[in-house]
Amino acid sequence: MKPRTLPFLLAAALSLSGCQILPSFSKPEPPVPQAFNAPAAENAPAAADIGWRDFFRNPELQAAIGLALENNRDLRTAALRIEEARALYGIQRADQLPTVNATGGVASSRQLFRGQPFEATVYQVGLGMTAFELDFFGRVKNLSEAALAQFFATEEARRSAQIALVGEVARAWLAERALAEQALIAERTLKARQASFDLVKQRFDAGVSNALELRQSETLVQSARVSALALQRQHAQSMNALTLLTGSGAKLPAQTATLSAQVITADIGAGLPSDLLASRPDIRAAEQRLRANQANIAAARAAFFPRISLTAAVGLASPQLSGLFDTGSRTWNFAPALSLPIFDNGRNQAGLDLAMVRANIAVADYEKAIQGAFREVADALEARATLGSEIAAQETVRNAQAARLELAQARYRNGVANYLDVLDAERELYTAEQQLLQTRLLKLTNAVDLYRSLGGGLNEAGAQ
Repeated sequence: MKPRTLPFLLAAALSLSGCQILPSFSKPEPPVPQAFNAPAAENAPAAADIGWRDFFRNPELQAAIGLALENNRDLRTAALRIEEARALYGIQRADQLPTVNATGGVASSRQLFRGQPFEATVYQVGLGMTAFELDFFGRVKNLSEAALAQFFATEEARRSAQIALVGEVARAWLAERALAEQALIAERTLKARQASFDLVKQRFDAGVSNALELRQSETLVQSARVSALALQRQHAQSMNALTLLTGSGAKLPAQTATLSAQVITADIGAGLPSDLLASRPDIRAAEQRLRANQANIAAARAAFFPRISLTAAVGLASPQLSGLFDTGSRTWNFAPALSLPIFDNGRNQAGLDLAMVRANIAVADYEKAIQGAFREVADALEARATLGSEIAAQETVRNAQAARLELAQARYRNGVANYLDVLDAERELYTAEQQLLQTRLLKLTNAVDLYRSLGGGLNEAGAQ
């Protein structure tokens, strides 16, 4: 073989190694109905087409989400996982091309020849390629495709983590605001019950009321004080939880928004269940993992076929350093190697079986991700359809209890009714106010859940 034919042989081998056919990707049909049962908002934009600054209307909530996206450590770790997967893909992809190294050195030896010592020195420089696999059957290529799919899955996981973080910050902020309002209601109730107790005590001192009514009123005051203190503690803890999510390292400024007096979220449309495949990063991540496992099946099948590797080198050699670049000092070697599996005690078959089982697991995970997303959206739509009516009914209950308390207090002051009627009315009014606030919180958190479950929260504004 002439030296000048070596580059052409290498080029031909590289071209043949890229001729393998990759398996076509197939994914199962979505195992969900074609439409949601619950009614959706008409003429409302899709969640994936509206940024979180457009969906969350409150500036304080927007500021909290912005801090979380900038400082949250979990999201930062997810972003670093992308860099890790990108590096792993780069390592795997490098196996598709030969590694060429420049070599240089000097070798000295002393041997005996016919009883006489013989010393030799050889200077050498050149380029070498060691054990490059010709990928005729797609083993290396499919491993590279699997690494690429894993990289994409990691990137989708980071997007899913961002959506989850936006939702968690919104829910934590709403919970903090609800606890703040509950604490105000408790403080207002405590003041009202204290004023009622003062009235009962005046009547007791005047001999109009008895000791039982006085102690009942005192008990109601102390229970209101306990509730107020407990809500203050819970509100402080909710602020700490929100601070942790934002990752700012310092307490957030005092929040002033109220759930009952401001518009917190915008309306969004649900679309079709098939839209979830494009809008949900967790579903796209499951699809990429499915791609990776199918590529691993092809790589496992290729292990049954012969494996051809090349080792080659070209360079210059001379016994004297001054003659290293003289004419006639050129050297080369070309060493193809063939490896054919004959008996491996079932190792390759077990590897193929493992790849196929993992692919079946990936299919099940993919279908489970779709079904879970459908369930989340369906539940949120069902709740949205009724929560507005629940709030209206609860407001009616609260107003009725407030009117009942006024009548009971008036009847008690006029001596027409006993103090038990006032006690019951005060307890029922406090319960109705707390339930009304909880229902409003539930409606807002349901809107957040629907926005998150539809894939919203990736962008600040504009279409995704």
